[in-house]
Amino acid sequence: MPALNALKAFEVAGRTGSFTRAAELLNVTQSAVSRQVRQLEAQIGETLLQRHHHHLELSAAGRVLLQALQQSFDRIELTVRSLQEKTHRNRLRINAPPTFTSRWLMPRLGRLRDAHPHLELSLSTRIDDQLAESGVLDCAIRFGNGEWEGFDNRLLMNERHVAVCAPSLLARQAGRASIDLNEFTLLHVLASADQRYLTWQHWLKAAGIDNVDTSGGYEFDLLDHAIRAAIDGLGVTIADRHMVAREIAEGRLVQVLNVHVDGHQSYWLVTRAGQDDLPHVALFRAWLQQEIWLGERSFEGSEAVPLGDV
Repeated sequence: MPALNALKAFEVAGRTGSFTRAAELLNVTQSAVSRQVRQLEAQIGETLLQRHHHHLELSAAGRVLLQALQQSFDRIELTVRSLQEKTHRNRLRINAPPTFTSRWLMPRLGRLRDAHPHLELSLSTRIDDQLAESGVLDCAIRFGNGEWEGFDNRLLMNERHVAVCAPSLLARQAGRASIDLNEFTLLHVLASADQRYLTWQHWLKAAGIDNVDTSGGYEFDLLDHAIRAAIDGLGVTIADRHMVAREIAEGRLVQVLNVHVDGHQSYWLVTRAGQDDLPHVALFRAWLQQEIWLGERSFEGSEAVPLGDV
């Protein structure tokens, strides 16, 4: 068997595509990582990493070995952790997006506790959950297209966008034949530092509304902030209906027109391969699915407007 240090050095270098990054994660020098990988390649008799100027690329043999090592190291970490934490075998460690956590998950945690009082929860909201790099997390909820290689990705719910604002704001145009959105402040969510999500454009197209200037308005880096601004009467925002269902039911937000637009991304429960069969993960997954089913029932009767190719 090759030395464990050499196997770990290759696993981290192959996963990150960089000797420098691997050295940082392993707290050793870059030359030490490179030397250990070369020794491993010599022992196996196969090239595992193709060296390029700015990155490393896995060979066919490297991909096979990396997959096996990742599964093995994950199992080792889980086993060691379970032995170290005998009093916390019912603790579930999960990472979820900030807006999903504050607006959807947190209001339901009381029901999770009532249904499963023995289950303990550790919840984080890091943007990068590092599920691949650490065995600390049991699972993560991610927002995206579900294409995360090397993981088991289970669809939870799809986005459906609605336009919402405070009731007092919409009341200002009461009695008019149509709503003039140019008289409202539009609230946008940023996809990156200098780029907005195109949800306003998609919603306006689905609603058949033209001549609305979307260039102005307020911008926020989190959907949660845009929703809070809408609740406070600042303007109108486009939000996933799952994230505002409670506020609409309580009358703190109202829909601007009965238009729903299917989003391009979804929420997923993500686990390392083979890990979602752990009892506390399976229990949490079943509870999530039940809660989502209950939420969907409240939306029945309101049909979405297809987005189409935009």
